[in-house]
Amino acid sequence: MMRKLILALPIVAAPLAAQAGEVVIAALGDSLTAGYGLPQGEGLVPQLQAWLDEAGAEVRLINAGVSGDTSAGGLARADWTLTPEVDAMILALGGNDYLRGLDPEEMARNLDGILGKAEAVGVETLLVGIKAGSNYGPDYAAAFDAAYADLAETHDVPLYPDFFAPLQADGEGVEAARRAYLQADGLHPNADGVARIVEEIGPLVRDLAESARAE
Repeated sequence: MMRKLILALPIVAAPLAAQAGEVVIAALGDSLTAGYGLPQGEGLVPQLQAWLDEAGAEVRLINAGVSGDTSAGGLARADWTLTPEVDAMILALGGNDYLRGLDPEEMARNLDGILGKAEAVGVETLLVGIKAGSNYGPDYAAAFDAAYADLAETHDVPLYPDFFAPLQADGEGVEAARRAYLQADGLHPNADGVARIVEEIGPLVRDLAESARAE
């Protein structure tokens, strides 16, 4: 019995290892990454994985999205995410900082810390931002939006500046886009909304994989 168990172990472990030529990308984010409110297979990571597969990219995505996570939460678990198998990272945090009205400077420090950890272990990163609304005034919005651009420049990483931008790509008004592409909570994209986002961010993730492969 013990001999059979020992022989079975490599079979169990084998799927966890990266295949030759495969780039492993961790998506570190919040509920937008985790796929909150969507059936399995319709969230950001599975739809993006399908897009990459169809594009012929040898990429395996890891869903490191945690609903409700702030930039501070992401920083706290960055080391767990950046395991030796990870070649690149999609960093998509800040939405909950904004919803809670947290200091944009603190958010920037947290994201800076995550980017620094990624650099230290040679992990290529795509930074994904969101645009702040007017809830907390123009100064807050300006500081919040500028944080992503400043970090991208400082760390020399590609920036996808607004996660939700594709939902209005055809010129629909805000309310029309909300009805068509958001869930009932008005915060999270539905499956169609995710599909639009994936079409826009997919090429950047493919480029990220190629950059990581070249390292």
